[in-house]
Amino acid sequence: MFKRNGFSCVALLALACSSLHATSVGELHRTTTTPTAAIRDAEHRDQLRVTVWYPAVDGAVESPLDIGAPGHPSFRSGSAAVDAAIADGKHPVVLLSHGFGGSARMMGWFGTAMARAGYVVVAVDHPGNNGRDPMTMAGGTLIWERPEDLRAAINAVQKDPLIAPHLDMHRLGVAGFSAGGFTALVSAGARFNLDRFKTFCHTHASDPTCLPQKEAPDVTFAAREQALNSAPLAALTAHAGDDHSITGVKAVFVMAPGPIQGLEPDTLKALKTPVAIILGNADKVALPGTNGDTAARLLPHATLKTLPDVGHYDFLGNCTETGLKEEPLCALKLPQDGTHDAAIAMAKALFAKNL
Repeated sequence: MFKRNGFSCVALLALACSSLHATSVGELHRTTTTPTAAIRDAEHRDQLRVTVWYPAVDGAVESPLDIGAPGHPSFRSGSAAVDAAIADGKHPVVLLSHGFGGSARMMGWFGTAMARAGYVVVAVDHPGNNGRDPMTMAGGTLIWERPEDLRAAINAVQKDPLIAPHLDMHRLGVAGFSAGGFTALVSAGARFNLDRFKTFCHTHASDPTCLPQKEAPDVTFAAREQALNSAPLAALTAHAGDDHSITGVKAVFVMAPGPIQGLEPDTLKALKTPVAIILGNADKVALPGTNGDTAARLLPHATLKTLPDVGHYDFLGNCTETGLKEEPLCALKLPQDGTHDAAIAMAKALFAKNL
C-alpha cells in the first residue's frame, strides 16, 4: 500500500510510545574487513571502519560530533559519549549507510537520535567513497559492494563481546541517505542492474545521478565505464546483480535516495518489506522524478513524504556558522532542524511499527 505524506493511527501511537525510551547515547568504534575494501581504498587497506551508536547508561557524558577543523567545525552531527557503557537489555538494530562521499559521523544526527529512542545503530565508512579518506574510482563505481559493507559490520558487532549481548537481531532495520538509500534497498532485496544503469545514463546523460558529484568531480560516468573494463574491477562486475540482501531486514528507511534507476524494477515490485521514503522537492542531486518518486511507485509497501523547499544536502549534519560561510554544501534555503525532525519522526514511526 502506497501512502503519501501520512501515517496510520497505529504508526502515530507507536511513535508516541517510542519516545518513552529516550536515554543517553554512547558511541563505539570498531574495524573489520571486507573482500573488496582493499580494491576500493586509496591505500589498499582491507579495513572497514564501523561506528556504533546505542542507548547508554544514564548519566553518560556526551560530546558534540563535529566535522571539520577543531574549534571551527563545518558540521555538527549530534552528540554521544565515547565508550560509555551500554544500557541493560537487548535493543533493536538499525544499519545505517551514508551518501556518496559522506561518512558515518555525517549521519550522526540521525544515528544518535535513533539510539536515543532505544535502537543500536551500526554505521560504516564505505571504503573509497567517504569523506575521511581520498575518494577512488573503484569506491565510486562498485556501489553494489556497499550492502556488503553493512553485512560485514553487523557480522562483526555480533561477535563483539561488549555489543553482541545487547543486540536483538530479530528486530533489524536498515536506513540510508542518497547512495545510502540505494544501499538500504539492496540490503532488503532489491538488485542492481548494471546494464540498465548504463543504458539510463547513455540516454539521460544530464540526469544528476549520471554526472560527477561535488565530492568527487573526477569520477565521471565515462571514467566509471572505463574502470569497469579494467582489472580488477572487471571481474567484480559479474557479481553486480547478485543478491546482496541481508537476512532479517524487516523495515527500510531512506532519505533522498539515488541512483534508483540502477535498480531492477521487478525486484522493487517484489519487495515485501515496508519502506518509508523522505525527500525534498528541491533536490537537484537525486531528482525525485527519477529516484524517490520512482521507487515509491514501484514498491508495494511504500510511504512517501515530500518536504517543500528542501534540497539534497539538507539531510547532512547541521551546518555551523563556519559551514554556512565556507562550505558549498551548506548553501541551503531552509534551516535543517525541520528536515531532520521530519526524518527522525518518520523513521521512528516505521521502526516502532515493524521492529
